[in-house]
Amino acid sequence: MIPLPAEQLLNLHRVAPEVVLCVFGIVIMVVDPFVQAAGRRALGWLAFIGALTALASVHLAAHFPGRAYSDLVNVDRFSIFVHVVVIGAASLAILGSLDYLEGEGLQRGEYYALVLFATAGMGILAGANELVTAFIGLEMSSISSYVLAGFRRRALPSNEASVKYFLLGSFATAFFLYGIAMVYGATGTTLISGIQTFLVSLPPSQHLPALAILGLGLIFVGLGFKVVVAPFQAYAPDVYEGAPTPVTALLASAPKVATFALMLRVFYVSFGSAQHLWFWVIWISAVLTMFIGNLGALMQTNVKRMLGYSSIAHAGYILVAFAASTDLGIAAALFYLSAYVLMKVGAFLVVTHLGQQGERRLAVADYAGLGMKQPVLAACFSLFLFSLLGLPVTGGFLGKFFAFQSALDAKIVWLVVIAGINSVIGAYYYLRVIIAMYFWEPSQDYTPTPVAPALSAALLVAAAGTLYLGLLPTRVLVLAKAAADSLSLLSLR
Repeated sequence: MIPLPAEQLLNLHRVAPEVVLCVFGIVIMVVDPFVQAAGRRALGWLAFIGALTALASVHLAAHFPGRAYSDLVNVDRFSIFVHVVVIGAASLAILGSLDYLEGEGLQRGEYYALVLFATAGMGILAGANELVTAFIGLEMSSISSYVLAGFRRRALPSNEASVKYFLLGSFATAFFLYGIAMVYGATGTTLISGIQTFLVSLPPSQHLPALAILGLGLIFVGLGFKVVVAPFQAYAPDVYEGAPTPVTALLASAPKVATFALMLRVFYVSFGSAQHLWFWVIWISAVLTMFIGNLGALMQTNVKRMLGYSSIAHAGYILVAFAASTDLGIAAALFYLSAYVLMKVGAFLVVTHLGQQGERRLAVADYAGLGMKQPVLAACFSLFLFSLLGLPVTGGFLGKFFAFQSALDAKIVWLVVIAGINSVIGAYYYLRVIIAMYFWEPSQDYTPTPVAPALSAALLVAAAGTLYLGLLPTRVLVLAKAAADSLSLLSLR
């Protein structure tokens, strides 16, 4: 056996999570044809083991910080933090998928492989130090997501979700790629650190090249689609509603975390010196995103679609911290994303169970009396909804608190006022579901089914994490601050 050169081995250590995810995905694809239908559930457990192994390998990557593969990938505390959040979300989604796929007759190995490949793409996004590398990660994640959204092949809403996601996602990808080309034309490099160096070296009397400004605008369009911010959010409610619910749990959480991470690198590091140009774009997008998400959710009677609009609103809250453009703002955004993943994945996994076969029980009225019929499940769902609303003792409360505080420190008062108004609007539709569960008469045609052990474990982790971030946030906040500091060091170079 020929030993690997030290540099190549070091590179592999730094991309260990992506290597592990891809290896497990390939193994599942290879093994799948030889496994009988009755045994394919085991492939889901294999995927879960792969996700946990990838999570453990993040620890290995953290021991070898630095640039890999000719500066294409950057392993720092920022990328490590995002890796943990993204892979954790994928692990919970896999657990929530096991019994769902069984009930829908969709237990296939390629589902789990696609989840792992999508997660690997998100990992590349989190650590990319070069725009074309980020594009590859974005495509790995997106193409897998397009297929996952349409995995219920016999359901028309799922087919519609896949087609919409694919067509609009392709347009967004084209914008992103054209933006990269224009930035390259203006700066002569696609390295995130190289773009920063070029722009900082411009003499004070020289304006930022128009081609670079246009390229940044196109990049924002492409990435704005992925994080579901206005005015690029139109597809999201239909895709989230039509996709299999465990897939919706993944799509509404992990890609948003990874793409926001890339946006922070691009805007805060590469174009940090041009903050005066992009600040108002972020400000306006935050306002539109919050209002569109919350007002859209007010009109929904379908819980899954309501949570889809809620995801749009929360992207707006994250933009509030983004707009601060300070170390505290970055740390607040990372903390918020951590809390958001737990409460959003948990909420959608509850919907996964209560929707029953064919996802036919998704209306608010279908949740009537759940507090009496399944009190533990109702309590978990209430916790996630309270956290999404931002009530104390939950991770969502501190996520909003830190985001709004960072904006206040940056003197962005009116944006915080608008965010506060939107939080009040959100109270109506979250509390409406909780009132239905505890104060409405139970539905007579609903027979509660026991929550499967795998789903119970996922809900327990999500609920415990939501409370942990609300009661004992210090450890995660310190890690988020360290991640923000590592990004800040790059912006100062």
